[in-house]
Amino acid sequence: MERADAARNRQAVLRATEQLLAEGGGDHVSLDRVAALAGVGKGTVFRRFGNRAGLLQALLEERSRELREAVVTGPPPLGPGAPARERLLAFLDGLCAIAEGNAVLLSAHEQACADDKYADPSYRFWHAHLTSLLEGSGTDPGFLAHALLALFDGALIRHVGPGRFTASVKELAATLI
Repeated sequence: MERADAARNRQAVLRATEQLLAEGGGDHVSLDRVAALAGVGKGTVFRRFGNRAGLLQALLEERSRELREAVVTGPPPLGPGAPARERLLAFLDGLCAIAEGNAVLLSAHEQACADDKYADPSYRFWHAHLTSLLEGSGTDPGFLAHALLALFDGALIRHVGPGRFTASVKELAATLI
C-alpha cells in the first residue's frame, strides 16, 4: 500500500506534468520543471519515475486505467463475453477517446519512448488485446495490431481532428474483422 504522502506527491507530479504539457507540449516537460511546479524535490520525481519517459508512461497509464479495467473485468462489449468485432470496435472507441483528449501527451510519449516503444507497458497491453481480437482475421493478427496502434500518433490526431479520427479508425478496423 502506498503511503499517503507518496500518493499525494505522485498526484502532484502527474498534475504538474499535465500542466506543462498543456502549456508548452512535450518539449516543455523536464524533471526539474515538473518537480518545481509540483513542489517536490527533483530526487522525488527521479526516484518515483526514473526519467521523462517513465513520467510520461505513468501519466498515460493513469489516463487509460479505466479502459484497461473495462477490457479485463468490465461488462460486454468492452469486457469479455461479446463477439470479437463488437469488442474491437468498443475498445477502439475508448482508445480513440483517450487519444483525442490526450494528443499532446501521445506525441510527447512517442518522442520520449521512441527507442523502447514496443516495451512500453501500455503499448504491450493494447497490442496483446488487439492481437487476441484479431485472431481469425486471415492476416497476421500481431501485425494488424501494430498497424492499428501506429494510427495513434498525436500529430495525426491533431491533423485529422477529433471525431473524424475516431470514425476513421473504427471504419478501418471494421474492414479487418
